[in-house]
Amino acid sequence: MSQQTKQLTLALSKGRIFDDTLPLLQAAGITVTEDPETSRKLILQTTDAALRVIIVRASDVPTYVQYGAADFGVAGKDVLIEHGGEGLYQPVDLQIAKCRMSVAVEEGFDYASAVRHGARLRVATKYVEIARRHFASKGVHVDLIKLYGSMELAPLVGLSDVIVDLVSTGNTLRANRLVEVEKIMDISSRLIVNQAAFKLKREYLQPILAAFEAASLNVI
Repeated sequence: MSQQTKQLTLALSKGRIFDDTLPLLQAAGITVTEDPETSRKLILQTTDAALRVIIVRASDVPTYVQYGAADFGVAGKDVLIEHGGEGLYQPVDLQIAKCRMSVAVEEGFDYASAVRHGARLRVATKYVEIARRHFASKGVHVDLIKLYGSMELAPLVGLSDVIVDLVSTGNTLRANRLVEVEKIMDISSRLIVNQAAFKLKREYLQPILAAFEAASLNVI
């Protein structure tokens, strides 16, 4: 078997997912040899010569895995819903990088009344598909406004009535006079695998996948 076939590529994003994945790699006996926060490199080597890590934007992880540029990766449930999950095998919820997807409004906005009386809401969000599904299930008419950052600003300057965004501690909402009014879903990160790689490189992937799954059972 060729060296290229033996080479495995894991796609990760910087930040919490990368940090929370490190213990899972260590459970498989693998250490990443560089820190993406201090290194400018986008391809990081590991102590396993057959495994390398590529650093990509969180929203791009499913695309790299889907098209085979990475054999497997770790992506949040939110990212996978927005992507659609085509061409991906999703064997396990790793129970890492936990947070929640919620609806938030400016203090004083009567969300319950607006929803009950059938108002058409302007919703600012990066997660258009999740927001669309949520409000459709409630029978609420919405105008979706896609943003890529500073979601909390939108209600404060009149761009939207509500936002749909990830919430962890809620500190950012409180600092900007916003209130979480509805939880849409809990979010955690999943292991995703390219379907072709799962068949062709299964011998090399399986021990790592098994270690990830076992370690995830110990994640609180």
